[in-house]
Amino acid sequence: MALENLISINFTEEELTQLDDHLLAIRQILTGKTINLTPEQRQQYGRIANQNKLIVDKAKNYMEQHPDWVPRFVDKAEFDRDYTARQQVESRVQLLENLSTQLIDTKTLLDHDNYNNALSFYRMIRYLAGENEPGAKSVYEDMRVLFNRTGTSNNTDTEA
Repeated sequence: MALENLISINFTEEELTQLDDHLLAIRQILTGKTINLTPEQRQQYGRIANQNKLIVDKAKNYMEQHPDWVPRFVDKAEFDRDYTARQQVESRVQLLENLSTQLIDTKTLLDHDNYNNALSFYRMIRYLAGENEPGAKSVYEDMRVLFNRTGTSNNTDTEA
């Protein structure tokens, strides 16, 4: 019985080259403009929640209406630059997260198909080794070590 093939795709060399070129262009544009925080810094600064975005938006609106109320120690021009850049970045992050999710989901299905086909191959080699098919025993012994028979209850870690 044939296994269900969940996905079947392929990329041409031209498509891969274009994809790589565009990703490189994105990286080049972002160089010097983006930051890599440490895990500790991410925890320290956190992420602004929707409620806090509303506070920022409301404050910006009132700062525009009442510029004389902005504290002298707040650099309004810098606030405006940060505000604009944040909006510009957020829309791109959403697009990139969507594309990343699509690629990860596609890879997940490809991994699933490959793994199940590899298990079918292994089962066949195990059978052939038992039938003394020339050369099958050495392939079976080589692959057999990849299957852990102790410890976990995860099906993917036990011999098929």
